[in-house]
Amino acid sequence: MKDGVISDYTVTEKMLKYFINKICGRTIFSPRIMICIPSQVTEVEKKAVIDAATQAGARKVYLIEEPIAAAIGAGIDISRACGNMIVDIGGGTTDVAVISLGGSVVSTSLKVAGDKFDEAVVKYIKKRHNVIIGERTAEDLKINIGCVYPKIQDVEMDIRGRDLTSGLPKTITIHSSEMLEALMEPALMVVDAVHSVLERTPPELTADISDKGIYMTGGGALVDGLDKLLQEKTGINVMIANDTVSCVAIGTGKALEDLDALDDVRKKR
Repeated sequence: MKDGVISDYTVTEKMLKYFINKICGRTIFSPRIMICIPSQVTEVEKKAVIDAATQAGARKVYLIEEPIAAAIGAGIDISRACGNMIVDIGGGTTDVAVISLGGSVVSTSLKVAGDKFDEAVVKYIKKRHNVIIGERTAEDLKINIGCVYPKIQDVEMDIRGRDLTSGLPKTITIHSSEMLEALMEPALMVVDAVHSVLERTPPELTADISDKGIYMTGGGALVDGLDKLLQEKTGINVMIANDTVSCVAIGTGKALEDLDALDDVRKKR
């Protein structure tokens, strides 16, 4: 490791140690910890996460895939033999999975999520208006007027950035129609990932998904019109889960509280 460069492993360990101390304080008992991981992580990456958590002070470490945690948090009964499709759009990754009998039958994970949506806005404003904006401004645009499906009424928002020509601050007005253009590329990448998973899903489970619909979770699911776009492209009803931002956290907590039930479900697979 080069001087001045801290490995991801060390950063993860320090972060986990901070949260363990924050929650548990100076207890003599080491806690059990459940950590969410993307659906496509390797065995080496899983071991690295477990080792980091153990070094940070965990007594026992459990791993759960983010789509499964999201499904539990959304109130879906994952123990049944029927198929449920989850599209969890977080900050760094989007996980798409078909879940049955407590586990992922088919899944994929792509590094296109909330952060990529913000980056797309930054690039678009720079190319279209010759103005540089920060990630916070891009996120404000995404939240307030961003869309990936045409709005009935075009709305606008004023933002400030730095003019590339003069180098001075500049105020410009951005319309939701422009945001549609800026966000469409990453949105279609998410749609393509869903298509890919559906194509690899067993017919019986595909029929279940067609009847029950697709569940969207995560903060990225709140991008205006993403559910409509996905529904239009797949022909399947799409629903955004209640408290979608917290679904993964809530599901992880529920899974940790009832580990025996989760293990029993997985043994039936």
